[in-house]
Amino acid sequence: MTEELFREDSYLKSCEAKVVAVSEEGIVLDRTVFYPTGGGQPGDVGTLTTEDGRTVPVADTRKGKTVAGIVHVPADGAPALADGDSVTATLDWERRHRLMRMHTAMHILCSLVDGGVTGGQVGDAKSRLDFNLEPENVPDKDALTEKLNAVIAGDHAVTIGSITDAELESNPDLVRTMSVKPPTGAGTVRMIRIGDDVDYQPCGGTHVKATAEIGRLEVTKIENKGKQNRRINIALVD
Repeated sequence: MTEELFREDSYLKSCEAKVVAVSEEGIVLDRTVFYPTGGGQPGDVGTLTTEDGRTVPVADTRKGKTVAGIVHVPADGAPALADGDSVTATLDWERRHRLMRMHTAMHILCSLVDGGVTGGQVGDAKSRLDFNLEPENVPDKDALTEKLNAVIAGDHAVTIGSITDAELESNPDLVRTMSVKPPTGAGTVRMIRIGDDVDYQPCGGTHVKATAEIGRLEVTKIENKGKQNRRINIALVD
């Protein structure tokens, strides 16, 4: 299995690692700073650089299907690596940081909308969350933009914690998604807390340290995607 360095420190931009498997899926390292696609957040991109100077562009990062660990998908035409190769794994940090800002913003959005989450997607410039909402509970776009930016400007701390599987089971309201449940079975569930009372929910993604780091956001549109399903789209102003 791959040691997931990003779980405890999402600000790590690179790490030294060894190749432990190479398959049709891609390259598995013993440790990595690359986040694999999951929870609506895209996999990281970047490079793997060998001691002899070969550079492998990483076009995507995924959880292994036929191999154990996190798979770094090389771009077409990339140099081949072999088991045992030592590499420096380096993120496309600008893209990752924007994803961190957006993912944290989506947690704030979730806290401000009174409805179960039916789907979502994190992007590095724009993102969306789908909510199960009665027509009378659909928020006003401009008012929601103002509320989002007020929370962001409050510069609330974003911290990582955990609770036991049993604690999550006894507090089902902590899970906001209606169709996807957080993975359990390992004994503990990773939790993200924003401020003292802004938001608290299970999440395996990467986040900024404080809300002011997000910058200004705009709710660009609210779409009708079904009888009660409303899609709220947000974008970074910068």
